[in-house]
Amino acid sequence: MSDKKPAREPIAEDARIDALEERLKAAREREDQRNQPQVKGTDANYRSGNRVLADLLGGILGGLVIGWSIDYFAGTSPWGLLVMLFVGIVVAFRNIIRAANTRPDDPE
Repeated sequence: MSDKKPAREPIAEDARIDALEERLKAAREREDQRNQPQVKGTDANYRSGNRVLADLLGGILGGLVIGWSIDYFAGTSPWGLLVMLFVGIVVAFRNIIRAANTRPDDPE
């Protein structure tokens, strides 16, 4: 029984299969490179836009809240609100101008 040969010889690797595997590997690598984020500046621009918005809203709303509080407790309506609103706007614009003048690669 040990002298019997198998009915079929094992099939050797075909050159076409090897070529196909290489092409599939190259296609997967190209697809992985294409799916990686290419532009990293977009995230930085998005963050800086959100910072400008937060500075502007924070300055205005902070000035309003502090000015209203001064008016409520000191009885100086509407002057505390107007003065602190103006101060909040000035501070917000100062922060925006300072952020716009810094280089993107500078740590803050």
